[in-house]
Amino acid sequence: MAAKQTYQPSTPLAVARPNISTMDIERPKTIEELNQEQEDQFDYSQRAQWLRAAVLGANDGLVSTASLMMGVGAVKEDVKFMILTGFAGLIAGACSMAIGEFVSVYSQLDIEVAQIKRDNLARKSEEENIDDVEKEKLPNPFQAAGASAIAFSVGAIVPILAAAFIKDHKVRLGVVVVATSLALLVFGMLGAVLGKSPLLKSSLRVLVGGLIAMAITFGLTKLVGLSGI
Repeated sequence: MAAKQTYQPSTPLAVARPNISTMDIERPKTIEELNQEQEDQFDYSQRAQWLRAAVLGANDGLVSTASLMMGVGAVKEDVKFMILTGFAGLIAGACSMAIGEFVSVYSQLDIEVAQIKRDNLARKSEEENIDDVEKEKLPNPFQAAGASAIAFSVGAIVPILAAAFIKDHKVRLGVVVVATSLALLVFGMLGAVLGKSPLLKSSLRVLVGGLIAMAITFGLTKLVGLSGI
């Protein structure tokens, strides 16, 4: 009688087990990573609406007022006359910048609104009004005008304060140039940081432009004063 035979596999069957080390486990994001994602998704064109007006206003107020005071200082040594000239330039410049920025940005707003309406008609959109997302991207003339006027005043007050407490004429002119140069660097760096642009390049561009403007104004005014016109 033959012995009963049983089947035994030569090799044990492999049981598939999940490899924990290779499983894609989603790690919770840290606060720094979430902030970085929000920063990457931020539309800097919205910030540029008021940033451009503020940076332009501050630089214009600083350079124009300092140049005006340097030009007057080239022919007159009276500190009171120099301060009054700078203050008049501050008031006139702030009003001019605000009005000019308002008119310019409002014209841009009208053009963009008209273009959006044409796009909606072309797409046969049932919604005739501009949605909230499109409104956020539109320029704000009031915001631009306010930012420009305030920034111009802040920039213009720097050379006025620098010259107000210096009695010696030559020292006063030098202090105005130094104070204006430092402020130009600060404004240039601030605009670069807010706009995410190259720091050194933006700062030097603003500084060199301001120094050239002051030098031209001083030189030409001095030349006219010496000519006796």
